[in-house]
Amino acid sequence: MQKKLIVVGGGLAGSEAAWQAAQRGISVTLYEMRPTQTTAAHQTGLLAELVCSNSFGSLDPISAPGLLKDEMRRLGSLILSAGEAASLPAGGALGIDRDIFSRDIHDKIFSHPNITILHEEVKNVPRDSIAIIATGPLTSDPLAHSIREITHAEHLSFFDAVSPIVDAESINMETVFRASRYRDGEGDYLNCPFDSAQYDLFYDAMVKAEVVPFKPFEKISYFENCLPIEVLAERGKQTPLFGPMKPVGLMNPKTQRQPFAVVQLRAENRFGTCYNMVGFQTKMKWPEQKRIFRMIPGLEQAEFLRLGSIHRNTFINAPRLLLNTLQLRSCSTLLMAGQLTGVEGYVESAAIGYLAGLNATRLLNGTAPVVPPVTTAHGALIQYITESDARHFQPMNINFGLFPPLSTPEKNRVERNRKIVERGQKDLSEWISHYSLAINFGQGRPDQTEHPNVNPETATY
Repeated sequence: MQKKLIVVGGGLAGSEAAWQAAQRGISVTLYEMRPTQTTAAHQTGLLAELVCSNSFGSLDPISAPGLLKDEMRRLGSLILSAGEAASLPAGGALGIDRDIFSRDIHDKIFSHPNITILHEEVKNVPRDSIAIIATGPLTSDPLAHSIREITHAEHLSFFDAVSPIVDAESINMETVFRASRYRDGEGDYLNCPFDSAQYDLFYDAMVKAEVVPFKPFEKISYFENCLPIEVLAERGKQTPLFGPMKPVGLMNPKTQRQPFAVVQLRAENRFGTCYNMVGFQTKMKWPEQKRIFRMIPGLEQAEFLRLGSIHRNTFINAPRLLLNTLQLRSCSTLLMAGQLTGVEGYVESAAIGYLAGLNATRLLNGTAPVVPPVTTAHGALIQYITESDARHFQPMNINFGLFPPLSTPEKNRVERNRKIVERGQKDLSEWISHYSLAINFGQGRPDQTEHPNVNPETATY
């Protein structure tokens, strides 16, 4: 009897997951409610429609996005293959002809003998079979409610307010100081200290900044305790000083004085390679963010691994709810994929879709799910979404700040990035070989390799 998998959502992640499972001999039922029921953002009924940008990001082979694409090529990604076939001139980025791309995915999925498409809205999470939920940031309200019930999540669909993240090596450590509020000695935060004149200039720049307008389908629904920094500034010059820029309880050991204001930076990972600008979620346009946030003392030369944004999003608190195999801790037959897991971006979503499809296949075949090495781009994403601090979890694109440091530090940025890429490529090759993942998709044989020491509930590399 052919093994069966349910995939809910026909976006990039769901299409990739369905394809990977079907190519391995699994019978897949893919639910996509469009065009029977559409969303305010979609324009067509095609699978894998690109809703916003038509860019797949950098093609630089020694960048983190470049490494992720290289891995997807080697793993046989449907999404990347179709993207490259539909590429447009876009400088150093992979631009996509969105119509050719979506039509290609749509036709391949519809013609696959192991995939059945049902244009129906799924209102309840499937619980009696192996299933993948990949409904993305525009998950319908009934399904979002069902996901909240099974995960016991307080919130699921809201305006995702994201703060910028700074490369640790670009922070001026001569200017910032380490401290936690009201505590003596070294603390958990890096603090960027302002004097009164510096704050005046910074405040004026914030209130005059150009912001990104909301899309027509986005209904404003801010949380009061998660307001954009420019919205706080509009409420008065003193407002940020009682919010994220509050200096109270922070003594600068270099001056033995309390600063007039501070911007606090919190480590984003256990390696200390990148820092989050605490409370600086923003709707400012990206060039404005770079210009204005480099006015912050200590961030004059800041390299931003992620810039701030605010948009309608739907994602689970993955560090609290997901195993590193993408299975829900509370329901091991249910896997999450794509932006629901807390990754950001088309390519990242498809990469997580690949892993969900692969692990769902292995579960159906009675073999242990697998997790890629953390030194790879896929593994770095998995570690981020499952091991970050659940109290501050926010979606993230792939970037070198998510990778473990090199065993031997390298000060030259270009050389460091090259070594991180080479390490990831080597480790991915070993992982593919170890689990016999390099299958012949033309034959579509199931992946039946199992490592005896991997527990399906806690699988790690």
